[in-house]
Amino acid sequence: MRIFDTHAHLTDPRFDADRDELIASLPEKGVELVCDVACDLRTAEGTAALIDRYDGIYGAVGMHPHYVSCMDAALLDKLFSLMRHEKMLAVGEIGLDYHYDLSPREVQRAWFDRQLSIAEEAGLPVILHIREAMGDCMDILRAHRRGLAKRGGVMHCYSGSAESARECVDLGLMIGFGGSLTFKNNRRGVETAGAVPMDAVLFETDCPYMAPVPHRGERNDPTLVPLVVERFAGIRGMDPDEAAETGFLNGCRLFGIDPVTKKAQKEAD
Repeated sequence: MRIFDTHAHLTDPRFDADRDELIASLPEKGVELVCDVACDLRTAEGTAALIDRYDGIYGAVGMHPHYVSCMDAALLDKLFSLMRHEKMLAVGEIGLDYHYDLSPREVQRAWFDRQLSIAEEAGLPVILHIREAMGDCMDILRAHRRGLAKRGGVMHCYSGSAESARECVDLGLMIGFGGSLTFKNNRRGVETAGAVPMDAVLFETDCPYMAPVPHRGERNDPTLVPLVVERFAGIRGMDPDEAAETGFLNGCRLFGIDPVTKKAQKEAD
């Protein structure tokens, strides 16, 4: 089983005690690639250092909706600078979060739109965080239909309906399945897993958060992705190895990584 964890936060302090040991152990556990996602431009140097140090770790950088009220010209310049790194392969995670509302909603919408435009200009896919905001999200995504169709992206930790997931796929997005798929009573997740085309399926942890059953409530890490794969495969009635390989190849295609050499082929138009 080849695993690509397409959404992790390995710079989180919960990994400080064993980060290097954990990352060194990933290949023997079948985890060949990880995308480490920097959610705050003020602390994104940690992701940049991580991807410099480890061959199988790639990065994404953007300003999470929780923090966009802090955006200014200096941070925007920093975003452009970080995006030039050859192993920064996406803009994210960006989006809308109306659950916590840590930034004003109008500010969230403005910076979501702006960061989507930045990704289009840079020729990069996007990693989207959308919580309790699907209506406004879809309105903004439809306005960026052309860019999404060309460069794509992923609905990270997707929690919407199967119907909305199909529209996201039509817009050029993939759907990220994580630990919540294993949670009891996650009816929407099961329906979505059964409805999404296989060429739009990705597997992720969002570690250290969202550990799958039977580790729910514990620290999550990329070695637990197979539990998500097995749950997805059970829903689809397919072999887990086949599901994992499909997710691996989809992730490589989205982020521009050669699945044989596992090296990035970052090209902007």
